[in-house]
Amino acid sequence: QGDCILLCSAGQTMLIDAGTNQTGADALAYLQRLGIRKLDIAVGTHPHEDHIGGLDKVIDAFYIGEIYLPKVADSQVPTTRTYEDVLAAVDQKGLRVNRGAAGTVLFQRDELSARLLAPNSDAYDELNSYSIVVLLPYGERKFLFMGDAESDSEQEILERFGNVTADVLKCGHHGSSTSTSQSLIHI
Repeated sequence: QGDCILLCSAGQTMLIDAGTNQTGADALAYLQRLGIRKLDIAVGTHPHEDHIGGLDKVIDAFYIGEIYLPKVADSQVPTTRTYEDVLAAVDQKGLRVNRGAAGTVLFQRDELSARLLAPNSDAYDELNSYSIVVLLPYGERKFLFMGDAESDSEQEILERFGNVTADVLKCGHHGSSTSTSQSLIHI
């Protein structure tokens, strides 16, 4: 169980999460087989091992244009080795972490853009709800990447952005019962 999503279009590359500590090497090898040399944008949706476990390896191996991580309340900042490894890789590479927050536009060009719909708050009960959520319209299609955002975050998205539509939904929290609420998918 882990997430790693690569988006490529017209030479632009974006990685959303990087799998687990165990699958990080596989993700890295896959990117290298594809001939990826740089990631214009890297997103760590939230500081759980199954999403950022391989991110330190990716940061070490590639040129990273920008990196986005959510701002987590001080009392909830993880002290895990995984999270510390990611921060150490960021520091060693001389990168500056951009705060992933709702309303941020990652890029916008012609038919392709990406903006963040979450997190909308600075304090949640669960780390999953700090998840960065990415909406990526491409021509006539929209893709929605939910990270592990739970129903409280989904409700904030709906309150702030209204009826969010997408043709492709990457379900929140691996399809668990705490995410992808009826109000989000409005069946």
